[in-house]
Amino acid sequence: MELRAVAAALDALAPPGLAASWDNVGLLCEPSPPHAVRTLLLTTDLTEPVLDEALARGAELVLAYHPPLFRPLRRLTPSAAWRDRLLLRAAERRVGLYSPHTALDALPRGVNAWLAAALGASTSSVPIQPSTALTYPTEGSHRVEFIVGQAEQLEAVLSKVQTIPEVSSVVTLPARAEGEDQTRVSLNCSEKAMQDVVALLSQNGLYHKTEILLLQKPLLPQTGMGRLCKLSEPASLSALIERIKNYLKLSYVRLALGVGKTLESQIRTAAVCAGSGRSVLQGVEADLYLTGEMSHHEVLDVVGNGISKSIETLFNWHRRKQRLTN
Repeated sequence: MELRAVAAALDALAPPGLAASWDNVGLLCEPSPPHAVRTLLLTTDLTEPVLDEALARGAELVLAYHPPLFRPLRRLTPSAAWRDRLLLRAAERRVGLYSPHTALDALPRGVNAWLAAALGASTSSVPIQPSTALTYPTEGSHRVEFIVGQAEQLEAVLSKVQTIPEVSSVVTLPARAEGEDQTRVSLNCSEKAMQDVVALLSQNGLYHKTEILLLQKPLLPQTGMGRLCKLSEPASLSALIERIKNYLKLSYVRLALGVGKTLESQIRTAAVCAGSGRSVLQGVEADLYLTGEMSHHEVLDVVGNGISKSIETLFNWHRRKQRLTN
C-alpha cells in the first residue's frame, strides 16, 4: 500500500484535528513517492535501537505514539543531537514516520478511555476537555441577520451581498417590524466575509438592524482530553490501586497520598489523563488523579488539596512493539 494511503487510513482512525493545539501529529516524515509500505513497525518512542530494528526488519514506516519530530530543528547532521541524528538516518534510509499521539488519546475508545477502564468495568466517564466537531454544522463560522424594509433596497443589497466571497446560505423571510411588512435576511459566512457584509450594511443604513451570531462547532460525544470518572461503587484507595496494577499488568505504581487521606479512604471519583496530565487535570475536582507523570511541585499542589495521585508507567512500552505486514 502506498504511504499516503496508509497515512490517510491512520488520519481517518485518529483525525489529527482532535489533537491538542501544542501537539505535532500525522505524517511527520514522508520519503519522496512512490513509497510502498509493506512492513509497519509500531512503537511508543522512536529511539536508536527501535530504528535499528525497523531497518533490520525492512520496515518502510514507523508508527510512533510520541512524535519523533516535535520541536523545530536547527540542523540535521551526523554530529547533531541524538534525536536529530535519528531523523536524519530515517530520512536517508527512506523510512516514513507517523505519530497519532493526543489525537489517539481523545477518541471515544482511545488511550484515555482505555486507561479509565482500569478503575472498573462499570465506571462511567466523560471527557475533561471535550472535543468539538472538526467542521461547522453549516458553511461559514458566522451568521448575519438583518431587516430590510423597501423591496428596492432589498434587491440592491442582496445583489451586492452575493458578490462577496465566502457568503453562503442566503435566506429571506417575511417579517413585521415597527408595524410594517419587512424582510428578514439571514446568511452564513466566514469571519472575513462577515466584515465585508457589515461594511456593506453600514453603507446602506442597515447596521442598526443587524445581528451577528458566532456559530459554534458541536461537541463530539465521548471525545476529548482526559476522563472524569465516577465509580459505580466507592472503593478504598488500596483496593483501587490493586485494580489499576492488575489492569495495567504492573508490579507497582507510585502513589502520593492527599493530605488527610489514608489507603482506606474511599474513592468515588477519579480524573484520568494518560502521559503528562498537569494541563488537563489542573483544577479538576476528584478523589484521585491517575496519570503518567507530574513534576515534584505539581504533585505537592495536588496532595495539598487533599487529592491522592497515582503515577503509573503507562508509556514504558519500548519492549511492547510489534510488526504488522500486509
